[in-house]
Amino acid sequence: MRPHRLLPLLLLLSSAHAEPVTIAVASNFITPMAELVAAFEEATGQAVRVSSASTGVLYAAIRNGAGYAALLAADSERPRLLEADGIAVPGSRFTYAVGTLQLWSADPALAGKDCRGALDDLGNRRLAIANPVTAPYGAAAQAFLQQAGLWDQVQDRLVFGQNIAQTLQFVATRNASLGLVATSQSGSEQLPDATCQWAVPTSMHPPIEQQAVLLQPVDEHAAAAAFLEFIAGPEGRAIIRAQGYEVAD
Repeated sequence: MRPHRLLPLLLLLSSAHAEPVTIAVASNFITPMAELVAAFEEATGQAVRVSSASTGVLYAAIRNGAGYAALLAADSERPRLLEADGIAVPGSRFTYAVGTLQLWSADPALAGKDCRGALDDLGNRRLAIANPVTAPYGAAAQAFLQQAGLWDQVQDRLVFGQNIAQTLQFVATRNASLGLVATSQSGSEQLPDATCQWAVPTSMHPPIEQQAVLLQPVDEHAAAAAFLEFIAGPEGRAIIRAQGYEVAD
């Protein structure tokens, strides 16, 4: 998809009272999605409904016939599979954001401490990560822990979130002392102050390349196509970048 196609797609949105279009979005992206939807609705009058869960859960729902018009995944693998299997529109897949991981804590006992050092010596503390099977950020967290030589060591201390949003909730409410969360989440004003944090080097896990794709059938999906064009355009990229993601120019 290319931003220069946005105008003809917007011309297909003939009414400000058109039926809402439903977009599936990975849970890590729910905050920027709200801002993107607001800007798109203001510009076009087209309502957008959002359904959020882990990418694995959304992928399974789509394969089972869920009526989403597009998917904003937290990885590139599921959109690629949907396209390969004819469930997504060929050529509509693109990378809209690249995520990063952060080790984060709100535990007062870790105030001023070395977060990375605390991970080496968890003791009785709990470490929260997203489910590696269904959540790409969880898979990245597992890959990091394995490369750091800590995976076997932390097995008994892990708390698994169903998605990256629940993982952050575990750490924010101190049900886990530490968590491997999306960097973009950690700047939320709704969170308690971090007592320690550490940026996980991107060299220590596979890239978290987040891709979007338009889903079949396409006959009533002009609004979804226009929304994907919007997030790929200058205004959409600026919103995504401001929320802590890496975005290709």
